[in-house]
Amino acid sequence: MASSSSLAFSLTLLLALILCFSPTQSSKTIGKGYRLISIEESPDGGFIGYLQVKQKNKIYGSDITTLRLFVKHETDSRLRVHITDAKQQRWEVPYNLLPREQPPQVGKVIGKSRKSPITVQEISGSELIFSYTIDPFTFAVKRRSNHETLFNTSSSLVFKDQYLEISTSLPKEASLYGLGENSQANGIKLVPNEPYTLYTEDVSAINLNTDLYGSHPMYMDLRNVGGKAYAHAVLLLNSNGMDVFYRGDSLTYKVIGGVFDFYFIAGPSPLNVVDQYTQLIGRPAPMPYWSLGFHQCRWGYHNLSVVEDVVDNYKKAKIPLDVIWNDDDHMDGHKDFTLNPVAYPRAKLLAFLDKIHKIGMKYIVINDPGIGVNASYGTFQRAMAADVFIKYEGKPFLAQVWPGPVYFPDFLNPKTVSWWGDEIKRFHDLVPIDGLWIDMNEVSNFCSGLCTIPQGKQCPSGEGPGWVCCLDCKNITKTRWDDPPYKINATGVVAPVGFKTIATSATHYNGVREYDAHSIYGFSETIATHKGLLDVKGKRPFILSRSTFVGSGKYAAHWTGDNQGTWQSLQVSISTMLNFGIFGVPMVGSDICGFYPQPTEELCNRWIEVGAFYPFSRDHANYYSPRQELYQWDTVADSARNALGMRYKILPFLYTLNYEAHMTGAPIARPLFFSFPEYTECYGNSRQFLLGSSLMISPVLEQGKTEVEALFPPGSWYHMFDMTQAVVSKNGKRVTLPAPLNFVNVHLYQNTILPMQQGGLISKDARTTPFGLVITFPAGASEGYATGKLYLDEDELPEMKLGNEQSTYVDFYASVGNGTVKMWSQVKEGKFALSNGWVIEKVSVLGLKGTGQASEIQINGSPMTKKIEVSSKEHSYVIGLEDEEENKSVMVEVSGLEMLVGKDFNMSWKMGIN
Repeated sequence: MASSSSLAFSLTLLLALILCFSPTQSSKTIGKGYRLISIEESPDGGFIGYLQVKQKNKIYGSDITTLRLFVKHETDSRLRVHITDAKQQRWEVPYNLLPREQPPQVGKVIGKSRKSPITVQEISGSELIFSYTIDPFTFAVKRRSNHETLFNTSSSLVFKDQYLEISTSLPKEASLYGLGENSQANGIKLVPNEPYTLYTEDVSAINLNTDLYGSHPMYMDLRNVGGKAYAHAVLLLNSNGMDVFYRGDSLTYKVIGGVFDFYFIAGPSPLNVVDQYTQLIGRPAPMPYWSLGFHQCRWGYHNLSVVEDVVDNYKKAKIPLDVIWNDDDHMDGHKDFTLNPVAYPRAKLLAFLDKIHKIGMKYIVINDPGIGVNASYGTFQRAMAADVFIKYEGKPFLAQVWPGPVYFPDFLNPKTVSWWGDEIKRFHDLVPIDGLWIDMNEVSNFCSGLCTIPQGKQCPSGEGPGWVCCLDCKNITKTRWDDPPYKINATGVVAPVGFKTIATSATHYNGVREYDAHSIYGFSETIATHKGLLDVKGKRPFILSRSTFVGSGKYAAHWTGDNQGTWQSLQVSISTMLNFGIFGVPMVGSDICGFYPQPTEELCNRWIEVGAFYPFSRDHANYYSPRQELYQWDTVADSARNALGMRYKILPFLYTLNYEAHMTGAPIARPLFFSFPEYTECYGNSRQFLLGSSLMISPVLEQGKTEVEALFPPGSWYHMFDMTQAVVSKNGKRVTLPAPLNFVNVHLYQNTILPMQQGGLISKDARTTPFGLVITFPAGASEGYATGKLYLDEDELPEMKLGNEQSTYVDFYASVGNGTVKMWSQVKEGKFALSNGWVIEKVSVLGLKGTGQASEIQINGSPMTKKIEVSSKEHSYVIGLEDEEENKSVMVEVSGLEMLVGKDFNMSWKMGIN
């Protein structure tokens, strides 16, 4: 759903950003930093030091005189550097929300001021080395293996109550990714001198390089050193608002509170980085199988009959659909946990849900955090009785969202978590929903300041846009929390930090200020929602959250918010999706065809060809836009059947990637450099992406194009829609590929075994069909090796793991050599797969040397006696081999097999040569 910021201000933000934000803001040096006065080893294996300010000044407030430094190699690949006030506790991201090691408690300073005769010292770990200078205090982090400096605070440290500043130098050849959430017009790779502000805001995603819905103060740094790639990551775990200035040769943080809590992640590969990062912040949530199907939503499904019609039309059009959604149209007066008795009568809704649940479809509804102030509203009554709202001067803070006047629950309060879970249960008893969509949780407010409900008039009036503030409000500037000394570039226009949100001097549980906790509101709501759904359903929760923070991926999926039906928004969606994979939120996607305004028919064609391969694939549109379900245009329906048809065939692969993400943090959708880190040409590529390590999507992203220029890293690539078509690239090359309107280029890399099924219109049905394996070798190679994997389970179990007798894991292997093709499997815990009767019916092997037929087929050591079909087709090359005649290759398909997925098998055959 769009909001006030999204609709009323988005047209002015880009111009204002240019006018209001100047990179020169970060150039001024403040003070002379600190000196190290003592350091000693702590009992937990870390080091504690104390820093004393060298020269006080009043710029942005008074300096904190003495700081406590804590350094610890928490794992072989993770170094923590924590700097805070030595004498009193400061705000940090709550340890109960994001569990992690706690540094020693601050207190009385140990050690005395002294000048040390040692000017440089090191604290070494197995992968990373921490070194420092004493006066002024600076520190550097180096990689042990190649002595590269990863982080170097060569300039002065600034630490005041409401202003923290620290800088690092960077080599200009470093490629940086991350620092979100924002819409990056220039692609996934960070661009010097662009603004990067982190502060959760309800600002439409069409606004470029502006702080949006989430805050992820983490970046990945990828460098090619002597032909070898090295990646590492830096997390500044801090929820306060911040500006980050990236110059190309330096990076400066300016933060308006909290502490410096740095985590350095050693890598050295991009996959190692996300593995080590999610080991710290939490592994991505397991998703139910159906959530990888296609989803349809719209703000403006005015009644149940419209929703029923949408489901029927998808079926008639033979376009896959797993989940139907409601925005707030189902609610009574936009109030959470209610049902509109006229538009969505409960008896008819229950009958509809029973019908779709029987065929395997699911139903999800929206929830906003604002609770309508209404004495007759049960949710409000119970919330007041439990005292769960955020306060301002002892009273619930009043705001306005869709229901009109609202109060916001305080999810840092344990009582709120219990109350919220009870409301979810009550609503689930009313309507058996299958998941929750939590929106507007940055948090969004249609008003600013301290407000009261106007006397003698209705608010909202029901006339005009619902996002216009109708409360009586006055600005709050009397505290330094509402008007901090340093102004971050909030919403791209240096807006007050309390603009269109909760007043930053409002208080949460235990006196925590909104000023500090603002950017974790959505995160705390996500955790409470996850607990509530898990307690009620006992099944694997599905939650979609707009606002995210470090660790949100452990609980929820994310969509990229209110985008625009434009070609630029389509292009930007790829960068945002790839960034969230790096952030540890792999289940991510954008509103397909754009949220508003209505896209053109051509754009919607091209968008579903991209969106069919988003990890989270959903069409969603605005109340004020014409209908844009995929069946509304015949050409779009064709593109949807084609692209989603492929998605539903590769669902086993996507689900296995979901398992891999849950176990190791590996993104589902990845930049090309994840698989080809040495190939520097792909470092800035934001127009293509990989699913897993080997399936590459190369979509059309521009109007009027019927070709696409695609970058092919070195190796053999096979077209998934016509496996006889191959691209062979010895050293990597850009290739122009045909891409007519209903066609998307999807290529599978060599050395891969891809498990597929036969597809269907609902994932439940697709999941019952026989399997096929696609095996790829380097084209024409006389020897080769390929691997793949498959994870299967009872997909609504809360946990995704082996060892419960309701899951199976299979490793697939294949080789070719001496004219013999072999393939085999190793099954872990095959009982679940056997109980479901899954079989491998077909094997397709690509890139085999020669032009002859397969012969002497054996399965499990015995000649094949069952009647099977064997076919052989030559590959044709978009780019040929250097000597194509000498290195002809073929695709061999063997079908009619009945090899059990849940049982080890081996299969082989001889290749004939013509």
